[in-house]
Amino acid sequence: MKSRWIIAGAAALSLALLTLPLLRSKGAGEPIGAKAAAGAPGGEASCDAEGMAKFDFVLKDHLNVPVKMADYKGKVALLNFWATWCGPCKVEIPAFVELYDQYKDKGLVIVGVSIDDTPEQLQAFMKEYRMNYPVLQMTPDVETAYGPFYGYPTSFFIARDGSICLKHLGPATKEQFEKEIKALL
Repeated sequence: MKSRWIIAGAAALSLALLTLPLLRSKGAGEPIGAKAAAGAPGGEASCDAEGMAKFDFVLKDHLNVPVKMADYKGKVALLNFWATWCGPCKVEIPAFVELYDQYKDKGLVIVGVSIDDTPEQLQAFMKEYRMNYPVLQMTPDVETAYGPFYGYPTSFFIARDGSICLKHLGPATKEQFEKEIKALL
């Protein structure tokens, strides 16, 4: 009987140690200080961010064509880390397709970063889900810059000035994403 309590205690301690990083990081949809910049032209949003987004990467897209992340500087970016095998990721994609259609001409870019899928898997998946926004392949440098990741999907909202304003751990609704996009546009 005593050994069961020891095992249960060890399991509880292990779980606590594994979840501690989640408790210390910004949680799902938790703002990192988004606010309108005082006197910014056009009401442009900025953030008192914990950090600036890193755009100094060249990633390959679903066709293995190199894409410079720096091309997205100056736009409001929703950077979404996901995988084709991730159920909650699949739930978010139709909302991203609609939101990208609606706001791309206003300065929004949605960038999906596939964490471990091959170009062949991405091509078939993108066709099936009618993905209309850029989808890039993860590299260790990007994972180091934006991770560590404790689950998927994980999304970052990046203001035009490059500051990271918001981080979602796990899925969110279209309405929630739209509200957050509008606040930054």
